[in-house]
Amino acid sequence: MITKEEIFGYVPDEKYSKAVAYLSMEFAIDQALKIYSGGLGFLAGSHLRSAYELKQNLLGIGMLWKYGYYDQVRDHNALMKPEFVAKEYSFLQDMGIVFTVPVHDAPVHVKAYLLKPDIFGSAPLFLLSTDLPENDDVSRSISHCLYDPNETTRIAQAIVLGIGGAMLLDILGIEPDVYHMNEGHSVSLNFYLYAKYKSLDEVKKRVVFTTHTPEMAGNEAHGYGLLKEMSFFYHLQEHEAKSLLDMDGDSFNYTVAALKFSRKANGVSKIHGEVARQMWNSYSGICEITSITNAQNKNYWKDQLFEDALAGNNNEAIVSRKKEMKRSLFKTVADQCGKLFDENVLTIVWARRFAGYKRADMVMYDWERFLNFVNNTQHPVQIIWAGKPYPGDNGSIDLFNHIINSIRPLANCAVLTGYELGLSALLKKGADVWLNNPRMYREASGTSGMTAAMNGAVNVSLPDGWVPEFAKNGENSFVIQPAPDELTWEEKDREESRNLMDILEHHVLPTYYDNNQKWLEIVKKAAADVVPAFESGRMANEYYEKMYNL
Repeated sequence: MITKEEIFGYVPDEKYSKAVAYLSMEFAIDQALKIYSGGLGFLAGSHLRSAYELKQNLLGIGMLWKYGYYDQVRDHNALMKPEFVAKEYSFLQDMGIVFTVPVHDAPVHVKAYLLKPDIFGSAPLFLLSTDLPENDDVSRSISHCLYDPNETTRIAQAIVLGIGGAMLLDILGIEPDVYHMNEGHSVSLNFYLYAKYKSLDEVKKRVVFTTHTPEMAGNEAHGYGLLKEMSFFYHLQEHEAKSLLDMDGDSFNYTVAALKFSRKANGVSKIHGEVARQMWNSYSGICEITSITNAQNKNYWKDQLFEDALAGNNNEAIVSRKKEMKRSLFKTVADQCGKLFDENVLTIVWARRFAGYKRADMVMYDWERFLNFVNNTQHPVQIIWAGKPYPGDNGSIDLFNHIINSIRPLANCAVLTGYELGLSALLKKGADVWLNNPRMYREASGTSGMTAAMNGAVNVSLPDGWVPEFAKNGENSFVIQPAPDELTWEEKDREESRNLMDILEHHVLPTYYDNNQKWLEIVKKAAADVVPAFESGRMANEYYEKMYNL
């Protein structure tokens, strides 16, 4: 059996000696390993990279998704469509470990793989697969698609991650001091731990939880009867699970259960911590909810030449390298869209997970004003959109394709497909403006603007998630004025769209074109302010201080 020393390849720093198992449904470690969908994965990937840099005693447990999330390609009309292509990874180490996890009262065979730290510079990551010849087709499909649309498959995925992850650690002879659930997907692990330790208090001593979803509907829940049928509660009956956690009703809410199983939990920004406490504090028996703001790994995301120019305060080199990064991005624009962009023109990028509340098309709400904006010859602009909708979210896919169709005639507007780590880095390095306009209080944190700021892009954003902890309007960013809370969603959309266009037309464009020295100061101030406060080394250290070392 492999030793812990062989798994890590390094001796953990004494400061971080407490052993932590970090369970997450997705990890964005490298472009080559396509086992993530969006922000949750980007966050987990940066966490593991910083844990490696700090030599923390932390390992990750996730799933080896055969088809990943999906490949975002174009159909014959150049509109997006999802494709599912099998992935193979020669750099993962087959652990030679196959074990069974009970799913639907039947044994499902699970194989463990290891991403060793020296491959991509991350803490060790174990990945679980059910795509084995020992399993029937249904069981094999459990680890096929991240966030499978079938309810029973998603439940089975949660069982393999939670119960399977805890079983693997026992097989390896690793007994973590702390099990960290990154979102509620792995909550089933607690029923395995309860069977092991025979005490809720003993489980609570070992478990912490990070919640990422600031709205009730986004927190996963399933019927108790179905979960019992699926073996989600491990050896417990339905009534025993309800009694253990003092939960009632017909549906089992993953987040509520995770808050009851944990000794401490956190939201992922100061605003989100407040929202989470308001959402969940009426439930009995939940743990304390603090906040640890998300962050991103600078060593992974930075452009070294741009970083050197910043460090030397060399304005000429900063401007020159930024234009080079824009040209690199524009090659992809030309390749995908047949449009030639100009590195001397202000370039606005909207790119992130593609969901309705993020309002990708808000800049278009007043179509006439939008056309005047993109056809302004005195202050020209270029706009790029990118992002992956959930493959079953037809509304978001329709919106994505609506934007493609709407901007087809516009030579200075483009929509890119294939939004993964590689394209995300190109966009952040090539953007002058990083646009973020979600509905208020719907973005738990958001992290894309952090890495954009590290690479010379100026955030234009509503003050949600991490932004109020960073933004100084007109100094390191531009803040869109939110509409009053008492307005309807439609009224808020209209008002915030107007406020966004006002900021762009009256502040962003004049500063970029008519006061370039001021623009440069904003770029440099943003890069200075984003690190270390929003660099994941701070975050990984804070988890040990606030959550693990208790």
